[in-house]
Amino acid sequence: MSTDFILETRDLTKEFKGFVAVDKVNLKVRRGSIHALIGPNGAGKTTVFNLLTKFLTPTRGTIHYNGQDITHEKSAQIARRGIVRSFQISAVFPHLSVRDNVRVALQRKLGTTFHFWRSEKSLDVLNGRAMELLETVDLQSFADATTVELPYGRKRALEIATTLALEPEMMLLDEPTQGMGHEDVGRVANAIKRVSANRTVLMVEHNLSVVSHICDTITVLQRGSVLAEGPYEQVSRDPRVLEAYMGTEHA
Repeated sequence: MSTDFILETRDLTKEFKGFVAVDKVNLKVRRGSIHALIGPNGAGKTTVFNLLTKFLTPTRGTIHYNGQDITHEKSAQIARRGIVRSFQISAVFPHLSVRDNVRVALQRKLGTTFHFWRSEKSLDVLNGRAMELLETVDLQSFADATTVELPYGRKRALEIATTLALEPEMMLLDEPTQGMGHEDVGRVANAIKRVSANRTVLMVEHNLSVVSHICDTITVLQRGSVLAEGPYEQVSRDPRVLEAYMGTEHA
């Protein structure tokens, strides 16, 4: 495996009682890039994510990360390697402040994650780093707000900040702009672009405008198989992609 690629799958396959959800997917994610998985509903995108983060076990094939075979490792081992994932459903603490959500994520560094008897002031040493992360996703002015009061797009930006708090080498973002208005989409896309410095991002995304503006490489899935791959300019002109992803009237 080339050191240019941080993640590589070889003939990755997942079957469910005879139904092939992911079919011999060979994926190469270049280190330091933003790589998107796109495709119509049911194409296998989230299943690929679940295989990479070991929520599912491959039926066949292998997964390699930094040149090491991680196919049979558990989810916790994958996370310790520096692969951190966000989900389609918002996963923040709604009744904590925005700053405290980030501090909870940072707390792992202190080794006090389960020390519930400690004073909240013990987390004050994390305030500086928490504010740095909030600034990265343009949330510094919301630090004291209760998270439940944030607009949806700001909550998704907060998720990116809490993901960054775990210092991932590779971030897997599942539909980061789903359900957002135009302004929020632009804000979150810009945040992803900013946080991609010095790390790799693999994202499932339906919004082609986001994909075209921030992604280096696009992999198009259809019925569990790779249909096309390359930069957006190349992929967006592929007649097979236009038919599969946008409908036959665009072909």
